[in-house]
Amino acid sequence: MHGGTPLTGEFGQRLRHLRDGAGLSQEALSHAAGVSVRALADMERGRTRGPQRRTVQALAEALGLDDGEAANLEKSAAEGRPRRRPATGTAVPVTLALPRDIQDFTARAPALAQLLDLARDADPGRPMVTVVTGQPGLGKTAFAVHAAHGLAPHFPDGQFAVDLRGMDPEPTDPRDALTRLLGAMGVADAAIPADTDDRAGLWRSMVADRRVLLLLDNAADESQVIPLLPGTGTSLTIVTSRHTLAGLESVHRSDLALLRREEAVELLTRILGPERVQAEAQAARDLAGLCGHLPLAVRIAGQRLLSRPHERLGKLVARLAAEGRRLDGLQAGSLQVRAAFALSYRQLPPDSGTFLRRASLAAGADFSPETGALLAGLSYDEAVTCAEELTDAGLLQSDADAERYRFHDLLRLYAAEQTEAEDAPAVRDAALDRTARWMLRRATAAALHFEVDSDRAAPHGDPDPDGAPTGREQARAWLEAERAQWLAALRRAHDTGWHRQVLDTAEAMHWFSDVNQHWEQWVEVFRRSADCARSLADGRAEAAHLNYLAWAYNLCVHDPQAALTTADTALVAARKCGDGLQEGWALGYGAGALHRLGRVEEAHSRLREAGRCLASQTSPQARLAELTILNSLGTLLRQTGRAAEALDIHRRSEQICRTGIPGRTHELMALYHAVTRQQIGNDLAALERWHEAEPPLRQALADFEAAQMPAWIEPARLDLGLVLTATGHPEARETLLAARDGLAALRSPRQVQAADALDRSTAAM
Repeated sequence: MHGGTPLTGEFGQRLRHLRDGAGLSQEALSHAAGVSVRALADMERGRTRGPQRRTVQALAEALGLDDGEAANLEKSAAEGRPRRRPATGTAVPVTLALPRDIQDFTARAPALAQLLDLARDADPGRPMVTVVTGQPGLGKTAFAVHAAHGLAPHFPDGQFAVDLRGMDPEPTDPRDALTRLLGAMGVADAAIPADTDDRAGLWRSMVADRRVLLLLDNAADESQVIPLLPGTGTSLTIVTSRHTLAGLESVHRSDLALLRREEAVELLTRILGPERVQAEAQAARDLAGLCGHLPLAVRIAGQRLLSRPHERLGKLVARLAAEGRRLDGLQAGSLQVRAAFALSYRQLPPDSGTFLRRASLAAGADFSPETGALLAGLSYDEAVTCAEELTDAGLLQSDADAERYRFHDLLRLYAAEQTEAEDAPAVRDAALDRTARWMLRRATAAALHFEVDSDRAAPHGDPDPDGAPTGREQARAWLEAERAQWLAALRRAHDTGWHRQVLDTAEAMHWFSDVNQHWEQWVEVFRRSADCARSLADGRAEAAHLNYLAWAYNLCVHDPQAALTTADTALVAARKCGDGLQEGWALGYGAGALHRLGRVEEAHSRLREAGRCLASQTSPQARLAELTILNSLGTLLRQTGRAAEALDIHRRSEQICRTGIPGRTHELMALYHAVTRQQIGNDLAALERWHEAEPPLRQALADFEAAQMPAWIEPARLDLGLVLTATGHPEARETLLAARDGLAALRSPRQVQAADALDRSTAAM
């Protein structure tokens, strides 16, 4: 049928003659046989001299060969296949046996189970690859070795392990790794092709029909791994790397996490024995925490204690608790956390190294690329690139939902060591100053989105207008996400003497603080701003910010005694500079503190005095303050059994709200009106006019929700729930339940009242 075809010679030459005789192009034969065009071209050029029997059979069927022709093609392929080395001779065999398993291996059961399922459900035509990633010290190699030993029975044709030395200055070249793999398969040195692609092709052809397990430990990148991966057959390759190796497609991934506390203690137990750990159970838990639940750190601590059989666990806990010495304490023999981190750090490009160590200066549990860019002196885009590279290297952890990054606490210590060693104090100070100034400007501009005291154009002064938050929702999200950063910036500004910047930022935060009354940090913010006003000898600003501070003591941390002391100080400052507005506010805040302290008559007296003081002022700000004082006076009267008088006062307040105050926005007056409606509803409830009380309370709640004021929403919800309970309304229990949970989230003392009302409601059912 195919006359002229040579009966002898290399497989590639024979295959090409057969294809030409059949009138098929490489593409047509590739499609018919299910073999890639590249693989077919490699065979015909002699780069692949001995393909496996299954491949030859597929080619013979596609070419339409009879039995004799097919047998001759298989014979020429068999002659090109590499021979195994004889058991005797002068050649030294290359062994790539799995490393010794760790007898005290702990945890990782779900990840191990997934690998076992992967091996059991293997598709014979698709080699399996799993990539084990994670930060330094998570035990990636230990996990992979333990898994390989457990999976070995499923791969009877061999298990091979290659250390790719990805963290070395010169990682293992794929060409050299293929030499070792081929040698382990019995290929003589002289039979190993010179070209890397040829070696890869030979390796793939040799494992195509075998069930082998390949462990590629400590990979540097995808280009190092890809030539070593089998192309067909039922094999499993386990790759470990500090990088994500995102370029490897269609692979299973095991991203190892930190141990849970009980797992870390179990690892200590396996190293030290149960008696020693049980004898100091709390110290063992503390030690696990100080090790950050990082397997390498826990193992180091355990092995250190194992070598000191009489040393108490508590002694090592005390040593590690001194944070500056924690990394020094986490070493035992050749195992050192610092060394593990240094391997990765030394491989980083200069910008990424700078980004990593300077990021340790960031405040809070996590940080944004903006913060990292400011500290490292990079552009935003450069910082994002560095952050992603460090995440891939396992040196940072990225947030699943937001573009934010965090350190493992031991890695933060290591990064802090590096910035101490490599960055001069002046450089660190400049980085912190640059970051603080930027953060204060952004925080000030963002907070001004919540200003409702007057008509205001869009806030200005942001250091990056193109990237600035637009609108309240974005501003709120930024201020909440970056709370630790801008608060740290405020501290630095205060301590450095940037008094005016502190005052500007704190003043801008005035209305935003009302939205977030549950933040205890407002005490620190306004304590620092009042101190800065004092340093600037600005009496009016000092009185105002002392009043803000008294508000924070009253409503944010619920410390009425501190609030009273602060309000009295604000009163002195206001009278000294002749500021009647701040005098009225100081009297009002002092009254609120006295009321909370149970000194009701004194509170009543101060509220009356505050009202007279403010009534003598003519400014719109004084009218608003007077409105607040009237509402507070009415509340005090109601709570002392004088609900009818309270209702009269709150009706007067409502009339002021309806009339409006010149120069004040509709939005601001709507908020005051909502507060007044809430008080009217409570007055009517106190008079047991339950059905009349419900509408104003519902309206107040709706207004607060529209204004997105959580600190005002939940108390109003509780007031409504109490009225609904009294009327037997079907929504009562649901409303009380929501109020209880909302007040608990705000850490409000009224959560107790909500819980009690809910209990009574349940008992009555």
